[in-house]
Amino acid sequence: MERTAVNPVEWSLELGFNQGELVSGQTRTLYCAGQTSTGKDGRPEHEGDMAAQLALSLDNLEAVLAGAGMSLPDLVRLNVYTTDVDELLRHYGVLAGRLAAAGAAPASTLLGVVRLAAPGLMVELEGTAAA
Repeated sequence: MERTAVNPVEWSLELGFNQGELVSGQTRTLYCAGQTSTGKDGRPEHEGDMAAQLALSLDNLEAVLAGAGMSLPDLVRLNVYTTDVDELLRHYGVLAGRLAAAGAAPASTLLGVVRLAAPGLMVELEGTAAA
């Protein structure tokens, strides 16, 4: 599989994501359901704590990736949904730092939404990986 970053502008590189990811010759694609700040029992955790919710959502996304024999560098797309864009941006380093440490810069979208599936959830991460 070959991946090529597509960046007609470069401002996004400072934020840790590519404008596009061209994937050719891929053999496997994993479409991940949205991952939130829930424990193994499916119950929300860390109500009111955006940094902790981001970290646990990312842990849960990594667990799905690992279940398919993949990891963060295999992400080609990451959608971030949040009920509070300003609060998420204050804690964006939690997400950006983990992605950067893994050498991952997936094409990304950040969307503000009215609410997520369960009360108290503030962020949801939805990814697509290719390997």
